[in-house]
Amino acid sequence: MHAHLRVARRLTGVLTLTLPALLAACVGDPPAATTSTPSSEPAPAAIDSARNELAALAAAAQDRHFTARYTLTGDGPDRTIAVTSASDGTWRVDVPGGALGGTADVSFAGTADGLFQCGLPSAGRPEPASCVRLGDPDDAVPGRLDPRVQHPFTDWLEVLTDRRAPLAVSPARPPAGATGACYSVDSTSASLNAPLDIGIYCYAPDGTPTAVRTVTGTLVLTGPAEPAPATVQLAGPVTDGEPLGIAAPSRDEPTPRPTGTP
Repeated sequence: MHAHLRVARRLTGVLTLTLPALLAACVGDPPAATTSTPSSEPAPAAIDSARNELAALAAAAQDRHFTARYTLTGDGPDRTIAVTSASDGTWRVDVPGGALGGTADVSFAGTADGLFQCGLPSAGRPEPASCVRLGDPDDAVPGRLDPRVQHPFTDWLEVLTDRRAPLAVSPARPPAGATGACYSVDSTSASLNAPLDIGIYCYAPDGTPTAVRTVTGTLVLTGPAEPAPATVQLAGPVTDGEPLGIAAPSRDEPTPRPTGTP
């Protein structure tokens, strides 16, 4: 009986000494603290910076009032585009060869009374200047009449200032003969109706557009911008005639003429 008690006490002592060691071995070393690895992809800081810079310059362009001339190069001979952004917010852009297949000169203007197209005396339209109202001041020029040259100075400025517009912006080199800060603008939308023409847009620090390159061609400022008039004047009287389309009229289609012309 006493022998059995001595054996039991020895076993109890052995277990008392070995259990803590066994438990410590089972637990093992705690896992090493994990550290996050920085992402190898570059941050979009440069892209955001270009978008912000362009938006600021376009906003300055909206407040910039001036008169200037631009050379338009592209298909066909070079043309001189006259741009007026008046102090009261009205505007006018004269486009030589902007209608009737390049044979007629036209002027587009936005005033408090509406949006107008004016036919100017030219080879394809020898009559005196006259204007047709196309709609309200904020209306868009219909596609069949639109030479697209006036947009960089009017409604596209609003798109460039809108951070919600589906655009990708990055720095770009100026077109030949151009100065200013230039940005490549692309559309990130799958829609066929992009908010503006993709291309390169350049501005002076004061917001003066210095160059624009799109599918229409390349506009480059030809000299210093001049002071703006108080308001723009239409090129001629407003009539009930038909506006001039971009396309050349067919042989069977008469050239649109102002009201009262025989």
